[in-house]
Amino acid sequence: MTGTGDRLGLKPGMVVQELGWDNDTDDELRVAVEDCIDADMVDGDYGNVVDAVLLWWRDDDGDLVDGLVDALTDLVGGGSIWLLTPKVGRPGTVDAADISEAAPIAGLSQTTTAAVSKDWQATRLVAPKTPA
Repeated sequence: MTGTGDRLGLKPGMVVQELGWDNDTDDELRVAVEDCIDADMVDGDYGNVVDAVLLWWRDDDGDLVDGLVDALTDLVGGGSIWLLTPKVGRPGTVDAADISEAAPIAGLSQTTTAAVSKDWQATRLVAPKTPA
């Protein structure tokens, strides 16, 4: 798991919000992220801007567009959402086509997908930069 936070573009001092935590989330991944940012992740009640959001999402969690829009609430401009979904063949797998459809509706662009643990993959979603 070494370097997972780095692969996600996280740095010490960043504020990372975690949404969608449940008993099936990967604790090693969570610890790696917190080690990388040198702090605890914040939850949905944080109420301030965050640099990145880790959104754990399973097929039965509801409408992905709504989940992504909610994840944007506290995200600082230029920040990214890492959508964590179960890998193919695992319970709760989210179809890649569903992510591709939901991201633009929520105003996001899909950039990278990376395997981040045995059971989870991460898809990086960013809000398009607005012209100054």
